[in-house]
Amino acid sequence: MNANIAKLFEIASKKERNIIGLMSGTSLDGLDIAFCRCKHHGTATELEVLNFITMPYEDGFRSAIKAVFSRKDADLESVCLLNEVIGIKHAELILDALSKWNIDVSAVDAIASHGQTIFHAPKSLHQLEGLPNGTLQIGDGDHIAVKTGIITISDFRQKHIAAGGEGAPLAVYGDYLLFSKEGEDRIMLNIGGIANFTYLPGVKASKVFSTDVGPGNTIMDQYVQKHYPGHYYDKDGIRAKSGVLNDALLKELLSHDFFKLGFPKTTGPELFGLSYLHKAQIKSGTLNIGHEDVLATLCHFSATAIVDAITRTLDGNSLPKVFMSGGGMHNPLLTELLSKALPKVSFETTAQLNVNPDAKEAVLFALLANETLAGNPINFGDREGVPSVCMGKVCLP
Repeated sequence: MNANIAKLFEIASKKERNIIGLMSGTSLDGLDIAFCRCKHHGTATELEVLNFITMPYEDGFRSAIKAVFSRKDADLESVCLLNEVIGIKHAELILDALSKWNIDVSAVDAIASHGQTIFHAPKSLHQLEGLPNGTLQIGDGDHIAVKTGIITISDFRQKHIAAGGEGAPLAVYGDYLLFSKEGEDRIMLNIGGIANFTYLPGVKASKVFSTDVGPGNTIMDQYVQKHYPGHYYDKDGIRAKSGVLNDALLKELLSHDFFKLGFPKTTGPELFGLSYLHKAQIKSGTLNIGHEDVLATLCHFSATAIVDAITRTLDGNSLPKVFMSGGGMHNPLLTELLSKALPKVSFETTAQLNVNPDAKEAVLFALLANETLAGNPINFGDREGVPSVCMGKVCLP
């Protein structure tokens, strides 16, 4: 038997596995690295986060990704080369993190790499007749496996699309296994570049779903980067808090048909970017309002989309607990708007569930890799958009 196949079988047969989960989102601030211990699999899963760190990206590396990110006119040679460069860079950052933690590579059973999304194209967005859902994450898993010497599971989203999903959000699988609780309705709200949540009605897998709901931080971050050189986001929402909501602009921002679609659904910066904002400003006659007023309105935009989606999910009697994660939870104005709009709903973070909210996305991919290695597909029922699959391609050292 091939030695790597034998190693893979050995890891899959263990009662517990040490898995590194990786996540690099639309903010492009760095690579989240979560070193997790996963015991068992499926609904018996127990997960402990042993170490977590965000390894920041250098400006040049970040700029190279931004040059191809969410662009239909991206240079094909750059995309090709960045697929290799990002894989190599992520491997180096993993090795640096292990060195900081004084952990030998032999202590890691597997790496779960989400990769860097550069384009997301569900049918609902591209609307090209006869063409399927599509998504592209680069940062080749084989480069990570070879450079670290650790079995790597990557490219999770393709199986989801192949089985009938839209490739995102994938949080439904990990959220159900890790956070569902008998007798308690929960909403796991992640406010990253795009805001999404998983609805957990107790432990009823057939009723669980994850959905994107609209922009989280992505347009705000892009706007800050354009108009405030040297800044990547509106820290603590300070600029937005000094601005004034523009009702005409907010109404136009919320007019897109995406917000009328049923759940689950998916979107990305390909729709919700600066061009979307610019068109809304033209239609609403608000091109000349101040930067702070734009940011205040964008923050209300994100909050309103989240609140509307949560309200549509609830049946009137249900008052679930909302557990937040992602960069948006650090924006006081955004979280204040959510609490005011839903005063009867309890808002907490996943820290209350013993998972660092900044680490949650990386942790969920470690959990998905654990299922790929040792689990079986959870039966989410015969529902469009929630295929019952294990995901990820296995890359051997």
